[in-house]
Amino acid sequence: MDLSSFLTSLTTSFVIFVVLMLLFACLSARPGNNVVYYPNRILKGLDPEESGSGIRNPFSWISEALSSTEKDVIAMSGIDTAVYFEFLRTVLGILVLSGIILLPVLLPVAITDNGAMFNSNTTVSTGTFNELDRLSMANITVKSPRLWAFLIATYWASFVSLYLLWKSYKHVSCLRSEALRSPEVKPEQFAVVVRDIPPLPEGQTRKEQVDSYFRTIYPETYYRSMIVTDNKEVNKIWEELEGYKKKLARAEAVYEASKTPSKPQGTRPTNKTGFLGLVGEKVDTIGHCNEKINELAAKLESEQKVTLKEKQQNAALVFFTDRVAAASAAQCLHAQMVDTWTVFDAPEPRQLIWSNLHIKFFGRELRQYVVYIIVALTIFFYMIPITFISAFTTLKNLMKYLPFIKPLARITVLKTVLEAYLPQIALLVFLAILPKLLLFMSKLEGIPTESHAVRAASGKYFYFTVLNVFIGVTVGGTLFSTFKTIQKNPNQIVSLLAQKLPGNATFFLTFVALKFFVGYGLELSRIVPLIIYHLKRKFLCKTEAELKEAWFPGDLGYGTRVPADMLIVTIVLCYSVIAPLIIPFGVLYFGLGWLILRNQALKVYVPSYESYGRMWPHINNRILASLILFQLTMVGYFGVQKFVYAPLLIPIPISSILFGFVCAKKFYPAFQHPALEVAAPSLKDHPNLEQIFRSFIPPSLSSDKVDDDHFEDALSQVSRSTSLV
Repeated sequence: MDLSSFLTSLTTSFVIFVVLMLLFACLSARPGNNVVYYPNRILKGLDPEESGSGIRNPFSWISEALSSTEKDVIAMSGIDTAVYFEFLRTVLGILVLSGIILLPVLLPVAITDNGAMFNSNTTVSTGTFNELDRLSMANITVKSPRLWAFLIATYWASFVSLYLLWKSYKHVSCLRSEALRSPEVKPEQFAVVVRDIPPLPEGQTRKEQVDSYFRTIYPETYYRSMIVTDNKEVNKIWEELEGYKKKLARAEAVYEASKTPSKPQGTRPTNKTGFLGLVGEKVDTIGHCNEKINELAAKLESEQKVTLKEKQQNAALVFFTDRVAAASAAQCLHAQMVDTWTVFDAPEPRQLIWSNLHIKFFGRELRQYVVYIIVALTIFFYMIPITFISAFTTLKNLMKYLPFIKPLARITVLKTVLEAYLPQIALLVFLAILPKLLLFMSKLEGIPTESHAVRAASGKYFYFTVLNVFIGVTVGGTLFSTFKTIQKNPNQIVSLLAQKLPGNATFFLTFVALKFFVGYGLELSRIVPLIIYHLKRKFLCKTEAELKEAWFPGDLGYGTRVPADMLIVTIVLCYSVIAPLIIPFGVLYFGLGWLILRNQALKVYVPSYESYGRMWPHINNRILASLILFQLTMVGYFGVQKFVYAPLLIPIPISSILFGFVCAKKFYPAFQHPALEVAAPSLKDHPNLEQIFRSFIPPSLSSDKVDDDHFEDALSQVSRSTSLV
């Protein structure tokens, strides 16, 4: 890619961003689109516009986002979202403070040298991108005293990173503490989850076993237990029942809409009962749905009784009368053997992955190792196609292997755009298919909560992106462009990789620019959700429930968003000293991301769970891993530059490792388990323990049959009321 292609890429990305911004300004001002651009405020019963006035300023969102406080974010989207913005703010601070020194110092030092003239192999972009290579370490002469400036810059960037990470860890710890100290009643603070319950003693039921065990240990604060059951069959029936209820509501809405003054009786909807409604007997939809609902309701009631009495498993939820007792129980060793009576603090009821609670201790350990091996193999084998992508998705190679695109390549404008975007778009598409697979595999480990599964998938995705995208693209581009040289002299591979490293900054400059201009432009404009919503509203939705389902926005998607941001952190940190020009691009990415996502958090996204900032230790460790990778990269690069003082950099990766160790000892325990001091403050209202208990009942096990004696034996599994908190 030459300079003109790079500038074309930037200009095109910026133009796309401006167009998407204007679309947002126009479309968000239309009341008919409120549910797409302000769903979070609508669900909370607030006016879409904060000002409440009828006149809408299409750019007022900028001032509203800038003036919003952390308390505003917590009120609208919760602690986890506030912690995500602390991550963005921390990285932005690292890049700004680093750039203040690195840009005015390193750019003049690099551009006034002429090292590239002495070694034409200094950069992979020799002859094609020399203009920007002159702004990087590629232009520094081997053994030059100028390398002192880059060595000191490495220390400065490391110091700034560690300082801001320490401040952020303290701040997030305070946020979590304040949230858990809240005087509001939170059901999860009165419960613990118990796994690995031993086999039943003779003459005892599972309920009696759990009750007697915990009542002995906590005689004054134990309340009751809820035995976990195998809900697979009852869930299937319940989901089918709910499906027919939705079909009935839709059919009734269609029937009402068919009534006209000329035909007041309307037309009753019909459908076929076979595959996808295309074959089978033709029936009246309303009557058929009512019949199926009555049939399934009776079947569900019967299956509930069977599930509660015959499908009890070796796990339970245990409830206490106060928060301190539950917090204490969550972090205590209850049994002599580690594989029995395993206890951890309960998550929100909506977070529990019920199907994983019964998996035994050693089964979970085995699953974890198997999943890790699969992920490692996935990472390894994904490097092959990504390496080929980075090497072959250039216009020159595509013209060679796909001759039919040569006429397109003769068009100057199109050729320039293709050269600028092809490798980046191919890489982004390739990455898009991975997150769901990693989340699925994380749940296979036996992880008991949604937030934990998301954190686990996020970690896997981070290591995948760093190893495959950052290292894979760098190594791939280098190996394929210098393959003949390596064949002749394999011993030069290490020096070649280090020498070619600055040239890959070109690819990543364009990659980051594409991410923040086009990615955040699409995020703000919400063009795709808007189109999908209006198509569904016009052709598919007949009821209010269907309309709400069509516009419901979901959450921020931490499982993919955080690793994607971490990839940018890794890229910008690793190239911050080698090619300082990348720092402004990183600042734009995180600054623009903070602004746009602030608006989305306040007005659009609805959290699907709340873990009170438990993701922060993982975010901190990922940033630290990126920092150590940067430091090791610099140690190696200075060695290749034959700088005799390169060993002076060895203390900084050691310092970063020690920093991580201190953070793990000082801060992490309070994230792993709730501290007793934060559970001790008094509550605003006396907790309704029965409602707390009911809030954990799976919807498929709720029952209206308050007088049914069959539920008497299962009171610890199900309440006689369907009211949930």
